[in-house]
Amino acid sequence: MKEIVFLNKNANNWKEFEALLVSKSDNVDQLGDLYIQLNNDLSYAKTFYPNSKVTAYLNDLTIRAHQKIYRTKKEKKGRILQFWREDFPLAIYKTRKYFIYSLLITIISASIGWLSAANDETFVRLIMGDDYINRTEASIAKGDPMAVYQSSDEMSMFLGITMNNIRVSFLAFVFGIFFSIGTAYILFGNGIMVGSFSFLMYKHGVLLHSMSVLMLHGTIELFAIVVAGSAGILIGNSFLFPGTYKRSVSFTKGAKLATKIVVGLIPFFIIAGFIEGFFSRYSHMPIYLKTLIIGGSATLIVWYFFIYPIKINKKLNSNGKSIHN
Repeated sequence: MKEIVFLNKNANNWKEFEALLVSKSDNVDQLGDLYIQLNNDLSYAKTFYPNSKVTAYLNDLTIRAHQKIYRTKKEKKGRILQFWREDFPLAIYKTRKYFIYSLLITIISASIGWLSAANDETFVRLIMGDDYINRTEASIAKGDPMAVYQSSDEMSMFLGITMNNIRVSFLAFVFGIFFSIGTAYILFGNGIMVGSFSFLMYKHGVLLHSMSVLMLHGTIELFAIVVAGSAGILIGNSFLFPGTYKRSVSFTKGAKLATKIVVGLIPFFIIAGFIEGFFSRYSHMPIYLKTLIIGGSATLIVWYFFIYPIKINKKLNSNGKSIHN
């Protein structure tokens, strides 16, 4: 192929690629596809036109392309770290008032569950199911009220519980589109279960023991569900109360912020599921070990969800970055 034919055949592709290099686009896939074609063209040019200006041009373009792709990939990795270092904590900070709403719904519903179970012996069975209550009471009679955590192998329990918790948090998030009422319903049902089950343990005189086991994983698990609830309430409120924004704009902003929260909670549900699957089954472990796990979980929550977001907000404000509440 003559050089002029080679040039005319591929010039448009090279111009497109060069335009992509000078743009602010970070589409690595598109860059990668064109980069492969560019390398092929360079190899051909080196073979048939080794001393040509076209070969020199393609060689320079290939070097610039490699640098662009490498830098873009590096920046994407940096954004992943930035999500956990800034984006997620700031999302938690911005939605702190919705967390309070979510927490109040959970506390009130748990109280209702406790009182309902105390005044109606059939209430717990209505909420938890006869089979679960029968197995739990049988375990209590045998002196191991939390034997339910030994009903399957560690890995199966870990995976099943983790997926279920993520599912509950996702429902609490998605149901927020029903004007926050859907999220309140999920939180209310979860709180009722916690309250009624707690009374069942109290009734049989094993509340302290059962709570010391449940809170091994429940410290993170229950807290994360409340946080997921705050994301759902945020979605509903962003639609109901758009403020100075158009309703569609307010809803979009709220949905993006809420999505960050739900995605950010996934590792915490994995941690809680791991503890529940591999540690909660040892219900008679030494109290100091239980205290260490529960205390460590509580410390992580207090630091990462309360102290750290405030510090990040202050830091960015001091640097001149606007953080809107």
